[in-house]
Amino acid sequence: MTGIDALAGRGWDPSHPPLVAEHAAGALATKRIIVGYGFWIFLLSDIVMFSAFFAAYAVLRDATAGGPRGADLFDTGNVAIETACLLLSSFTCGIAMVAAQGRRALWFYAAMTVTFLFGIGFIDLEVREFVSLTAQGAGPTRSAFLSAFFTLVGCHGMHVTAGLLWLLTMMAQVFAKGFRPDILRRLLCFSLFWHALDIIWVAIFSVVYLMGVAA
Repeated sequence: MTGIDALAGRGWDPSHPPLVAEHAAGALATKRIIVGYGFWIFLLSDIVMFSAFFAAYAVLRDATAGGPRGADLFDTGNVAIETACLLLSSFTCGIAMVAAQGRRALWFYAAMTVTFLFGIGFIDLEVREFVSLTAQGAGPTRSAFLSAFFTLVGCHGMHVTAGLLWLLTMMAQVFAKGFRPDILRRLLCFSLFWHALDIIWVAIFSVVYLMGVAA
């Protein structure tokens, strides 16, 4: 007896549309979970890389070669604004994902646009900080401490820039194809990536800037 015959013996009609739809929905949910799990593995590999950068910074934070320290360079007011921009962008990104699940296109585009603007604001402030430090003679080649600082913070900034490009791509895909299941899975991955960047930035803000100024 085949599997279908066994189910038919229990009263299941293979041509019954609701049961077929229910089975398809279950398969889709399973695929979404698999995609999310696989992307989490990618994020963990990225976190391992950032952990190495954090370790290098911790070892080299006092290797100033007679140059300026973090307490002499960091502007906590500017960094606080950067942090606010990124955390608010995480909130608006969450609103965009809720809107996508509800197929609310207007709310989705509005929330993603605000997320993009917050991200651009963050990148603008970070670039201005790097330019200002370099103009003061505190570029990445000045000391091992500054090399570790520019590498760690700059790598995070590159990830945010890549995330902004990804955000624009997802907006274009939703505009062209709508809220298809595969598009929603890609949006899930983007959301995980963006929130992971926020978590990493909180660690940078605490370890690099707050501890640097306190030292």
